[in-house]
Amino acid sequence: MADLADLPPLRDVIARHGLRAKKSLGQNFLLDFNLTGRIARAAAPLEDLTVVEIGAGPGGLTRALLANGAAHVVAVERDERALGPQEEIAAAAPGRLTIVAADALDFDPTPLLNGKRTAIVANLPYNIATALLVRWLTVEPWPPWYEQMVLMFQREVAERIVAAPGGESYGRLAVLAGWRTEAKILFDVSPKAFVPPPKVTSSIVRLVPRETPLSCDALALQKVTEAAFGQRRKMLRQSLKSLGVDPALLLAAADIAPTERAERVPVEGFVKMARAFAATR
Repeated sequence: MADLADLPPLRDVIARHGLRAKKSLGQNFLLDFNLTGRIARAAAPLEDLTVVEIGAGPGGLTRALLANGAAHVVAVERDERALGPQEEIAAAAPGRLTIVAADALDFDPTPLLNGKRTAIVANLPYNIATALLVRWLTVEPWPPWYEQMVLMFQREVAERIVAAPGGESYGRLAVLAGWRTEAKILFDVSPKAFVPPPKVTSSIVRLVPRETPLSCDALALQKVTEAAFGQRRKMLRQSLKSLGVDPALLLAAADIAPTERAERVPVEGFVKMARAFAATR
C-alpha cells in the first residue's frame, strides 16, 4: 500500500482527473508542497487534533495536514471531480481521512467530531469565504467546537478581519472577529502559488476563540453592524435608523455621540449598542 510520500505530484493528479479549476466554485489550487506545509504548521501542534478542511480540492493541503501529523482530517468538497484524488489520499493514510461530498455552506461537521479537539484549516473558496467566516464567528454555544481557525483569504478581506477602529478596512468583519476571537495575519501568499493564479495576493489568517467574549446576542450584533456600516459615511444617528428603533437609545446605552461614525467605534461600543437593540425586541 502506498503512503503519503509515494503519491504522485499534484499536477499529474489534476491532469489525470481533468480537474480544471472552475471560477464558479471559487477554485484556485495550491500545488506548492512547501507552502501547504507552512500552512499546516501554522496550526501546529496537529497531533491529537481533528482538522476540518473546506474546499479540499485535489488535496495539496490535505496531504500536508496529514504529513504534519494531524490525527484526522475531515475534507469537505462539493466538486465531485476532486473526490477521486481525495480517495487516493485516504488509501495512503488509512483511517485518517474522512471525505465529505457537500456544500460547505450547508454542512455541519460536528456530528463527525465526537467531541474531539478540532481546528479549521482551509484554502477557502473565495466566493464563500466571508459567509463561512461569519457563520463560524456567530456559532452557538460559545466557546465553539473549534480551537482555532487558520484560513486563507484575499489580502483585502484579511485586512478587514484584523482591522482596528479608525481605518478604512475597519467594518463588520473586524467587529465580529474582534468580539469573539484574536485574529492575526500570519503571512501572504503570492498569486504565483496557485493554478490558475488569481489576480490578487492572498493571506493566511489565524483566529483563536476568546474563552469569555463580551456578552452579546450574535444576531443583534450582526444587525447593528450591518446598519452602521451599510452607510458608513453617515453619522450613526442616521445610519442606525434602518434598525427600526430610536438610534438615540442605542447610542446613549453605549455612551457614543450621535454624530460619531461607525468606523471610529470600538468593538465594545458595538456590543453595548447590540445589547440595547436586543432589549428593544
